[in-house]
Amino acid sequence: MQALAVALTLVAMIVATIFLTVAKVWWFAPLASNWGSLDTLIVITFAVTGLALVGVNLFIAYSVYYHRAQKDRKALFFVDNPRLEWGLIAVTTVGIVVLLGPGLYYYAQLIRPPQNHMVVEVLTQQWLWSYRYPGKDGVLGPASIKRFTPANQFGLDPQAPASQDDIPVLGGPLALPVGQPVLLRMRSNDVIHSFYVPEFRVKWDVVPGMVTEVWFTPTKTGEFQVICAELCGVGHYSMVGKVVVMEPDAFQKWLSERPTVAQIFGPSPKAQR
Repeated sequence: MQALAVALTLVAMIVATIFLTVAKVWWFAPLASNWGSLDTLIVITFAVTGLALVGVNLFIAYSVYYHRAQKDRKALFFVDNPRLEWGLIAVTTVGIVVLLGPGLYYYAQLIRPPQNHMVVEVLTQQWLWSYRYPGKDGVLGPASIKRFTPANQFGLDPQAPASQDDIPVLGGPLALPVGQPVLLRMRSNDVIHSFYVPEFRVKWDVVPGMVTEVWFTPTKTGEFQVICAELCGVGHYSMVGKVVVMEPDAFQKWLSERPTVAQIFGPSPKAQR
C-alpha cells in the first residue's frame, strides 16, 4: 500500500509540473528587447530537462510499485549491464549537446555588440543605480575609484577634456532611445551587484575592480524596473531603479536638459582658454 502511495505521489507531481508549465503560470515577462532568442534557448532547456524529469520520476514510480517487497520474491542481482550503460551515456551526451550548442551560439551574439551602438556607463553602489552618458565627443572621460568623494561619486577627473561634456545621472533613471543598440559598461564602487531588467532578458554582474559589458536593443517604449539580482547587503531589497525607453527625439531632448560635468564641477583650465 505504501509503495502504491509513493508511486501515485510521484505521478501526481509530474502531472502538476506539466500543467503549471503548459498553463504558463510562471512565465517570462513580456519581451521588450532584441533578445527573444534567449526565450527560445530557455524553452529548449525546459524541454530537455523536463523530459529528463518526467522520465526519471516515472521510472522511479514504476520501480517502487512493481518491485515492491512481496512474500517469496527475491531480488535479482547482476554485476553490470554494458548495453544499458552505453545507452545511458548516449542519451546523456545527446542531452548535453542539445543544451550546450544553442547556448554557445547565443552567447557569441551576446558578447558582440553591433558597430552602431551607443555607450552608457552604469555605476553601482549600495543601494543605488547611477549612469553616465558621453557628450558630443562620444567618449567617456576617465574615472577611478581613487577619486571618489561624496560630491564626485563617479570618481571623475573634471579637468580631463573628455570628461567636460559627460552627462552623469546620479540615482537614475536610465533613459534610452527605442531601437538603438546600447552597450552598458558597468563598474561598482563597493560590492558585487547584478544589473537585471526582466523585459530586456539582460542580467549581468557588476564586479568591483573591473568593467563588465552587456548590450541589447530596447524595442518598446515605456518604463521598466531594473533590479539587483545579487545579494549585496542588508538593503539589497531596496536596490531598484527605473529604465525609461522613449522615442529618439524625446531622448535627445531629455539628454540636453541634463547638466554636464563642466556645469557641475566648472570648466577645466584648458576649456577656459
